[in-house]
Amino acid sequence: MCTLEKHGNVFILTLTGSSDLDEHRLSPPVIDSILSALSQAKAQATPGSILVTTSHGKFFSNGFDLAWAQAAGSRTGARERLHQMVEDFKPVVAAMIALPMPTVAAINGHAAAAGFTLALSHDYVLMRRDKGVLYMSEIGSASVRRDILLRAKKIKGEEAVKMGIVDSAHDSVEQVAEASMRLGKQLASRKWGGEVYAEIRKSLYPELCGVLGLAQKVVFGQF
Repeated sequence: MCTLEKHGNVFILTLTGSSDLDEHRLSPPVIDSILSALSQAKAQATPGSILVTTSHGKFFSNGFDLAWAQAAGSRTGARERLHQMVEDFKPVVAAMIALPMPTVAAINGHAAAAGFTLALSHDYVLMRRDKGVLYMSEIGSASVRRDILLRAKKIKGEEAVKMGIVDSAHDSVEQVAEASMRLGKQLASRKWGGEVYAEIRKSLYPELCGVLGLAQKVVFGQF
């Protein structure tokens, strides 16, 4: 489901699967696994810690596990299961927003719907220029939201950079990984105080924090 490794100050959270075609769908067990990894990273955080999230194979995450929802056997049951995944997923976003360290999403492949939201929960997003695709999410300007939500537009790396959705696009999985680790180490070298960093991040998203039930503190002073 996912693994968490630590290399120096860099935590690497990897969405794993049984094959390169695994879509890393966000089923309840996968969501629980991600939450557990984030909790572990938070518990082990020190000044200078950084989290890089990546995945194996063609997909970063293709969103919620709709097959599991439909397996409920009825329309009502499917809706209930989908609602359960949405509610289960909110603590993941909350944990990302409150994580006491900078975060980087290294998108090796497709990031769709809730998988797109997972990527956007990071401070920085890097992706492949060629095969990486972003699909459906409430982000960006009104025109960007219109194109992605109403036109179901699929966004590739270069266009995502121009739209301001991601920070940079790269030519291969290896280049995404290298750029993400390079950025991670640059951020780690600042040795920011994690709690202050998290509170300043929360101050950027007051409405989101309200939805997620995240309390915000008034932070004075510097990192």
